Amino acid sequence: MCPQFPPWVRALRSVCWVPGGRARDIVHALKYGGWAGVAVGMADRMARLEWPDDVIEERVALVAVPLASARERDRGYNQSALLARRLAERWRIPDWSDALLRTRATRTQTQLTPEARSRNVSGAFRAPPEAESRLRGAHVILVDDVLTTGATVIACAGALRAAGARIVSTVTFGRAPALGDPS
Repeated sequence: MCPQFPPWVRALRSVCWVPGGRARDIVHALKYGGWAGVAVGMADRMARLEWPDDVIEERVALVAVPLASARERDRGYNQSALLARRLAERWRIPDWSDALLRTRATRTQTQLTPEARSRNVSGAFRAPPEAESRLRGAHVILVDDVLTTGATVIACAGALRAAGARIVSTVTFGRAPALGDPS
C-alpha cells in the first residue's frame, strides 16, 4: 500500500495507466463525450482485476464516488455510478452508491497540484445517517474512473470510515499521473 493512504485503505487496483492514448480517450469519452455505453466495457475490465484473497472474501458492497449535482445534471450521469452498477452485476455484490454523498461542489481536479487537490476535496463527502448501519464494520470497494493523487479516495474513504466502514479498498479504470508527480 502507498504510504500516503491511511492503513484502513486496504487495496487499490486500476486497469491501466492513463497518461494518454486509447485509455485516456475512453475515459474522456465517458466523462466528457456523453458515451455512457463505454462504462460497460470499462467495468468488465475492472471486474477482472486480481485482488488479495481477504478483499475478495470480505467485500460486501461497492460505493461510487458521488458527483456534485450540477455536474451530474450537465453530464447526464455519474460515470463512477455507471461503473459501480456494472461491477455490482459482475461481482454479485450490492451497489451502495447511496451510502456516500457529496456535500458541496468542488473545482475540477484536472489542473490542480496534489496539495490543492487535497484541499479541494477535504470535507466534500459524507455518508448519510441512514447508511451508517450498513457501513458499520463493512469492507467496501470505492469505485471511480481514474486515480491521480488519491485525494478523492482519501476524502471519500475518510467519510466512509467516519460512518463506520472498517476497511475501504478502491477500484478505478485508470491511474493518471498527478500534476507535479515525478516523471
